[in-house]
Amino acid sequence: MELWSKEVWGIIARVALMLLSSSGAARGEPCRRPLVSALPPAAFSSSSRASGSHGPAFAKLNRREGAGGWSPLSSDPYQWLEVDLGGRTRITAVATQGRYGSSDWLTSYQLMFSDSGHNWKQYRQEDSIGSPLTCVVLHPEGGPSRSSLWCHKKDMSTCLQALPGNTNADSVVQHKLQHPVIARHVRLLPLDWNPHGRIGLRLETYGCSYDSDVVSLDGRSSLLFRSSPGPRRTPAASLSLAFKTPRNSGTLVQAEGRSEHSLTLQLQGGRLLLLLPKGRRPVSLGSLLDDQHWHHVSVELRGDGLNLTVDSSSLWVRLPPRLAHWDHAQVSVGAGRGLASRGHFRGCVENLVYNGLNLVQLAEKKDQRVTVQGDVTFSCAEPVSVAMTFTSAQSFLRLPLATEAPTTEASVGLHFRTWNEAGLLLTFDLPQREGVVWLYLSGARLHLQIHKAGRAPLELSAGSALNDGQWHSMELVSRRGHLSVAVDGGEGATAHASPPFLIAVGGQLFLGGCPAEGSRRLCMNPFEAFQGCMRLLTVHNQPLDLIPVQQALMGNYSHLQIDMCGILDRCSQSHCEHGGSCRQSWSNFHCNCSGTGYGGATCHSSLYEQSCEAYKHRGNTSGYYYIDVDGSGPIGAQLMYCNMTEDHTWTVIQHNNTALTTLRPAPGGGRLSAHFEYASQDDQLAAVIGQSQHCEQELSYHCRKSRLLNTPDGPLLSWWAGGPGDGQVQTYWGGAPPGSQQCSCGLQENCVDPRHSCNCDADRGEWAHDSGLLTHKQTLPVRSLVLGDVHRPGSEGAYRVGPLRCHGDKNVWNAAFFDQETSYLHFPTFHGELSADVSFLFKTSSSSGVFLENLGIRDFLRIELCSSTEVLLSFDVGNGPTEVAMTTAFPLNDDRWHHVRAERNVREASLRLDELPAATREAPADGHIHLQLNSQLFIGGTASRQRGFRGCMRSLRLNGVTLDLEGRAGITPGVQAGCSGHCSSYGSLCQNRGRCVERTSSFSCDCSSSAHSGAFCDREVSASFKSGTSVSYAFNEVIGSSGSSSVSSDLDLRAENLSLSFRSLQSPALLLFVGSSRREYLALLLNQHDMLEVRYRLDSSRAADILRSKVPNLADGHLHAVVLSRRAAAASVQIDQNPKEDFNLTSDVEFNSVRSLVLGRVPDSAELDPELSRLASVGFTGCLSGVLFNSVSPLKAALLHPDTSPVVVTGPLVQSICGSTSADPHAAGTRHHLSGQSGSVGTGQPEVNAIRRDSALIGGVIAVAVFVTASALAVAARLLYRRKATRRRREGKTPKPDDNGGSSEEHKEYFIQEVWTETEPPCFTVKKPAEHRPAEQRASQLLSPVVCRDCTRTPS
Repeated sequence: MELWSKEVWGIIARVALMLLSSSGAARGEPCRRPLVSALPPAAFSSSSRASGSHGPAFAKLNRREGAGGWSPLSSDPYQWLEVDLGGRTRITAVATQGRYGSSDWLTSYQLMFSDSGHNWKQYRQEDSIGSPLTCVVLHPEGGPSRSSLWCHKKDMSTCLQALPGNTNADSVVQHKLQHPVIARHVRLLPLDWNPHGRIGLRLETYGCSYDSDVVSLDGRSSLLFRSSPGPRRTPAASLSLAFKTPRNSGTLVQAEGRSEHSLTLQLQGGRLLLLLPKGRRPVSLGSLLDDQHWHHVSVELRGDGLNLTVDSSSLWVRLPPRLAHWDHAQVSVGAGRGLASRGHFRGCVENLVYNGLNLVQLAEKKDQRVTVQGDVTFSCAEPVSVAMTFTSAQSFLRLPLATEAPTTEASVGLHFRTWNEAGLLLTFDLPQREGVVWLYLSGARLHLQIHKAGRAPLELSAGSALNDGQWHSMELVSRRGHLSVAVDGGEGATAHASPPFLIAVGGQLFLGGCPAEGSRRLCMNPFEAFQGCMRLLTVHNQPLDLIPVQQALMGNYSHLQIDMCGILDRCSQSHCEHGGSCRQSWSNFHCNCSGTGYGGATCHSSLYEQSCEAYKHRGNTSGYYYIDVDGSGPIGAQLMYCNMTEDHTWTVIQHNNTALTTLRPAPGGGRLSAHFEYASQDDQLAAVIGQSQHCEQELSYHCRKSRLLNTPDGPLLSWWAGGPGDGQVQTYWGGAPPGSQQCSCGLQENCVDPRHSCNCDADRGEWAHDSGLLTHKQTLPVRSLVLGDVHRPGSEGAYRVGPLRCHGDKNVWNAAFFDQETSYLHFPTFHGELSADVSFLFKTSSSSGVFLENLGIRDFLRIELCSSTEVLLSFDVGNGPTEVAMTTAFPLNDDRWHHVRAERNVREASLRLDELPAATREAPADGHIHLQLNSQLFIGGTASRQRGFRGCMRSLRLNGVTLDLEGRAGITPGVQAGCSGHCSSYGSLCQNRGRCVERTSSFSCDCSSSAHSGAFCDREVSASFKSGTSVSYAFNEVIGSSGSSSVSSDLDLRAENLSLSFRSLQSPALLLFVGSSRREYLALLLNQHDMLEVRYRLDSSRAADILRSKVPNLADGHLHAVVLSRRAAAASVQIDQNPKEDFNLTSDVEFNSVRSLVLGRVPDSAELDPELSRLASVGFTGCLSGVLFNSVSPLKAALLHPDTSPVVVTGPLVQSICGSTSADPHAAGTRHHLSGQSGSVGTGQPEVNAIRRDSALIGGVIAVAVFVTASALAVAARLLYRRKATRRRREGKTPKPDDNGGSSEEHKEYFIQEVWTETEPPCFTVKKPAEHRPAEQRASQLLSPVVCRDCTRTPS
C-alpha cells in the first residue's frame, strides 16, 4: 500500500469523493461526509513516527490497526500530521481521538490548510484576532517546552490559535468550523497533550466535494467577454469571483460600456480597489491579498448602490440615480485599459460569474462570446516558495553554510515583509571571525553595518517605509572590492561602498535574531529582533531550501513557523472608530484619535459631555462647548453655546440669520422666502431637541400694511416649515398652539382688531408686530419662512427667527432608587460586541452591590461595588475571566454621587471613577474579540437576586444610549423612580454665600444672600459710576422678594460684615456710606494718599473713629477687594491678599437705627462733617462690584431687581464687567440684545439691526466693520486714560470742586460700558477654531457671527 504513487491514489480519492458527494446530494444531506476514512496510506504524512506501527496511515478515527493511531518519535511542538484529500475539498468539521488503548491524546491543536502542500494558512475564527490561545515556547538547545496557560501580552506573538482536543484516548471531540474551508491538504499541529502520556492522534475531517472553474493568467494573458447585442440595462446585477496571486498589483476585471457605466476591480498595494466612473472616488477593501491564498470578491448592484465584499468584509457604496444600473458592452479579465490600469494580473481566477454567466466556463468551452488572449491554462499552477514567519522577539534561524564564498564575489539576498520599523534581518561573521556584518531595519529603512577590529565601522542605508506590510527584496553583493546594498531590485535605492577588506558569506548565517543567552559567542544582536516573514533566501545567487530545516535535517530555530507567512493586517478590520487612523506593529495596533473628538484605545469614547446640563454639573459657566449628544454613538460633537442661568441651563444653536431682517418686494409680486441653515447637523438637532425637557424659538413679524396669516377662513398668506429634514408646513405663529392659524394675540384675545387673530392681519398703516415663542418640539427648528403680503404699495415688513434654545436634559437626571438587595430592573440584551462603554452615577450608603450584569453562554459583563472603596469591572469574551479594579482612598458609600465610566474594546478594558486616573488592562493581541451576550440586562441586581445594589443610579448610558430607568422603575416593585439629595454632591458648586436648593431633578443655587449672580453665584455684579451716580438702599422698609434678606424698620447693629471690590483713579473718593436716623454712620473712602479709610461714628456726640489702612496706591485703576468686619469694638480690614489689619473702636459699639446705604454720590450730606460732606457731594467715578453689607446686596438689587427692591438710583448706572479681574477698564465694548416682545401697535418703525437677505457675506462685512470700530474706540479710550493720568501726575490728585460742589471737567472718567443679557450668547462671539478639531467642526465655527444692534466690539 505504501508503494502506491500519489498520482494513482489521487485519482481514486477524487472518484471516491465524487461518489460520496453525489450520494449525499441525491439524498439532500448537508456537507458533512467523512473525508479521511476512505483515503489510502499514501495520503498521510507526518513529521516523524515513533515506530512503523505508529505511522500516520494509522491515524483514522475509530481504527485500531497498528498501534492504534499516530505518535511521533518525540513529543514536542515541532511535530505535525498531514492529510492529502486528493483534490480541493469543502471542509466543514474536524474530529480528533487519542491513540487506542493508551494514555496518549492531544488536549489542544492547531489546524493548517493548503492547496499545494506548501504555503500553509492557519485556521482562524472570525470572532477573534486570534482565538483561545496556547503558549508554545520553543528552545533550540535541548527539547521544547510547552504551557497550557493563557498567553500574557509579552508572549502573545508566540501564541497559536488553539482548538480543544481530548480528555481521554477513546472519546471523539468534533469541532465544527465557523466557516467552511476550501483546501486539498490538512495539517494538524499538536500544541498540548496529556502530561502523563505523549502525543497520540486519530482524526477525521468532514465535508464534501468542491467544483470550480479555474483559469491561470501569466501576467500577459487575459479573457475578453463581449455581451450579446440587445438591451443590456440591468437594475439588479452582480459580479463574483475568487482569485489568488503572488503580486500586489494588477487589473482583475474591467467592465466597460458607456463612459458613465464602467467598473474596474484591481489590486494596488495588496488591496482591492473598486474604480467607478470618472468623478467618483475609488473604494478600497481588503489587505494582504497577494499572499497566494484564495480570496473571494463580489459586487452586487442593489437599488441605489453597490455592495462590495472581499472575504468577510463588506462595504456599501451609494450611487447617483444615473448609475443605478449596469450597461456594459464587454468585460475584460486579467487586463485593463486606460490610465487607471495597474497592468496585467498574474495568478489564478476561479468561478468568475458575471450576471449569472460563468465566464471561465464559457472560455473553457470556447464560447464565441469569450476571446482568449495569450497563454491561458484552465488549472491553477502556482509557484512554490517556502516562507517562514518570525513570530516573536525570541525568533531566529541558524543556517550552516557548507562552503565558503569565493574570495572575489559574495552575495546574500531575501524577501521580507513586516509592520515593524526595526529588526535584525541577518548577521554573519567575516572570515577568520575578524568582524561581523549586520543587515537590519531601523526607522523603516534598511541598514548595513560592518564592524572589523581596528577599523572604523562601515555603515550604509537604503530604502524607506519598508514596514508597510508589502514584500520587499534585499540583496547584499560584494564583488571585487565593491560593496552594494539594493532594496526592491534597486527601485528602493542602492547604497555603495568600497571597503578595504574582504567580505565573504560563510560559516554560520543567522536570520531574524540570535539564540538566547549562552550563545553569544556564535551570534550577537545589538538591535531588535525581526518579527515578520521572509522567503526566497539566496546565498551566492543559489536558493536555499528550507524544508530540510523544518524536517530537522539542517540548522536549528526557535519561535519560527516554516512554510507559511503568518502576517496579519490588524488595521484592515477598522477597529479604530470615529475616523481614527490605525498604525500597527507585528503584534498589535494603535489608533491615532487626534482631531476626532474621541479618545481611548480605539477612539470609542467621546471627549466631550453630552449636554450643557452635564457641563454645568462639572462646575462650568456660560460659554461655547463641544456637545456630543450621543457620546460614543455615530453623531459627532458640535460647538454649541451653553447659557447657564440661575433658573435653567440653555443650549443655544444659531443659524445663518437671527437678525431682524427687512423685506424687499420680490420681482413679479411673488412670495418671499427665507431658509435657515443651522450650525448643527440634522441628527444633532434632533438629538438635542429629543433629550431636552423644553425647547423654544422666537418667531416675530413687524408689519405695516402687510398681512400675516389672514382670516382663519381666508387664503393663507404666509407660513413656515419646521421639524426634521426640510420640515412640515405650519400655519400658526409664535405664541399660539399648532394648527390654530393664530398669533399669540388671538389666543389671548387682545389683537388690535378682534376680527383677526393676528395684529398684522388688521392691515393698518402704522407699525405693529406679532411675536412669540414656538415651543412645540415636534415642529422645531424653523427651517424656512414664506411671507406673502409684501408686494402691495406701502407694504413693509421685517421678520426675525431667533436661535433654537433648549433646556433640561432628560437623560442626565433619569434615575432610579433600589431599596432592596433583591430588586432590579431588566432591559433587552446589551449589544456591544466589539466596543462597549458604560457610564452612570451612583450614590449609596451600602458597601457592596452589583450595578449591572449581562450574561451569555460563556461570556458575561458585570460592574459591581466590591467594597466601600473598590469598584470592579469583570467580563469574559472567550479568553477567560478578566477583571479591572479601581480602588479609592475615600469611601464610596458616603451617600454622594460618584461617576463610573467603563469601556471594553478589542485593545483594552478601562475603568474610571470620578476624576481619578483610569485603571486599564490590555486585551490579548490574538484573542477572542466579540462579547456575545444573550440574557436580559440586569440593572441594580443579578439574575440570581443576590448581591443586589441598594441606593441610587442615574444617567445610565450604554454605548451612548440612555436607559430609561425612571420609566422602568415606575412598573417594577422595589424600585422607585427618581432620586433626591443632589446638594450633598453639588452644593460646593454654589459660591459666594450661594445656597444649594434641592429640586426634583437637579439642583439650583439660591444667590439671594450673595452679591453675585449666575448659575453658581459666581458672576460679579458690577457697575460703572459717574460723578452724579447715586444708589440708595433703604433699610426702613420691609423687603419682599428682591433678592435680599428681609430686615425690619428699626435696625440696630452690633456687628457688620462688608465686602466690595472697586476700581478707580480718583482720590479722595467716597466708596460707600451707611447712615442712620441718629446721625451715626459708617463711611468707606479713599483718602488723598490713595489709601483706604474706614470712619465709624457710632456716637453722635463724639468724633468719628478713623481706621486707616497701610496698603498704598489703591487709586491706580486696578481692581481691589475690601473686606470689613466688626464685632462690637473690634474691627478688621483686609485688602486684596494683604495681611488683615485689626483696629479697636473708642466710641459706642452699637450702630443704631440704620436707615440707608448709599453708593456713589450721597444726596443728603448736610449733617456730615465738612470733609466727608465734600466727598459725599462729589460722588464716585469708577467701578464698584460685589457689594455686600451683611446679607444686603444694594448694587445687585439696583441692577437686577430695581422694581422689587427698596432702592433708588439717580444718575447714570450701567451694568459692566469692570469688576472682573480679567477686564480691561480702558477698552470695553458694548453688547445689546434685541428680542421681540409680543405686543400690539407701535408708533415707530422697528429697529433693524442688520438688513440681511440670507447672505453670509453681508454678515461678514458687518462683522469686520464693527470690529474695526471697536478697535478704534479701544485705542481712543486707552489714549484718553494715558493723557488723563499724565495730567493728574502734573496737577496733583486732589479734586477741585466747583461752586456747586461738583468736580471740574478735567477730572471726568471715561468708561465705555459693556452690557448683555443672559438669553443669548454675546454678539460676535466667534472663536478661532482649534486646529485639532475635525474639519466639519472647524467650519461650523466660521458661520456668520451673531450681529447685535450697536455692537462696537468683538470680545476675545
